[in-house]
Amino acid sequence: MRDNGTGDDKLRDKALKSPAVLAEYEQFKLEYELAEQLKSMRLKMHFSQEVVAQKMHSSKSAVSRLEAAKGGLKHSPSISTLKRYADAIGCILEIKLKPSI
Repeated sequence: MRDNGTGDDKLRDKALKSPAVLAEYEQFKLEYELAEQLKSMRLKMHFSQEVVAQKMHSSKSAVSRLEAAKGGLKHSPSISTLKRYADAIGCILEIKLKPSI
């Protein structure tokens, strides 16, 4: 995760020292990383959540939910939703598989 000037990295590092928190983080690491990448790229492209929501024909709260990893508390976004988000911020959605070895 990226530090957005709010101490996010320090807070995360402190929390990940707990074995229970680390286990939960590892289980949902992909979702957390995706959520961070969505937000980071939106900010890099200089779009507000409101603008992205308008371009997606959605709501700001829906965009906020996409950018907030909820782990097992909510289902993962569909590929079509991720594509609409990418289109709204002027990006291309790319999904890759890599060998785990």
